[in-house]
Amino acid sequence: MEYYFLARVVHVLAVVLWIGGVAMVTTVLLPAVKRFKSAEERVAFFEKVEARFAWQSRITTLLAGLSGFYMLHVLGWQRLSMVDYWWIHAMIAVWLIFTLMLFVFEPLFLHRWFDARARRAPESTFRLVQGLHWFLLVISLITIAGAVAGSHGWFWL
Repeated sequence: MEYYFLARVVHVLAVVLWIGGVAMVTTVLLPAVKRFKSAEERVAFFEKVEARFAWQSRITTLLAGLSGFYMLHVLGWQRLSMVDYWWIHAMIAVWLIFTLMLFVFEPLFLHRWFDARARRAPESTFRLVQGLHWFLLVISLITIAGAVAGSHGWFWL
C-alpha cells in the first residue's frame, strides 16, 4: 500500500499543477490578454505563454494518468462498473480530452489550424479559445469536486 499512497500524492500534486494552470490561464491570463489593443497581439502573446505552459501540462497530465490508472488497478477495475464511482469515469474523460489535445491534436494539426484561423479571424479565434478554456475548467472542477467527495465516501447518486 505504500506505493498506492505515493501514487495518490503524485496524483494530487499533478492535478493541482495541471488544473491549477488551466484555472490561471482561464481566469487570469486570458482576461488580461483580452485588454491588449490588437487581436493579433492577443493571439501572439497567448501562443507564447501557452507554448511554455504546454510542457507543464504534458508532464502533469502524464503523471496524473499514470498514478490514476495505477490506483485504479490497486483498488480494482470493477469500480468502473459501479454508478457510485461516476467520478472515476469523469476523471478518465477529462484526462483523455487533455491527453488527446496535448499529445495528438496539437502536434498533428491543432497548432497550424489555430495559427491559420487566428490570422483570418483573430477576434473570434480568441473568443473560441476563451470558451474552450472555460469549458475545460468547469468540467475539470466538477470532476475534482466529485472525486474528492466520492473518495471520502460521499456518494451523490
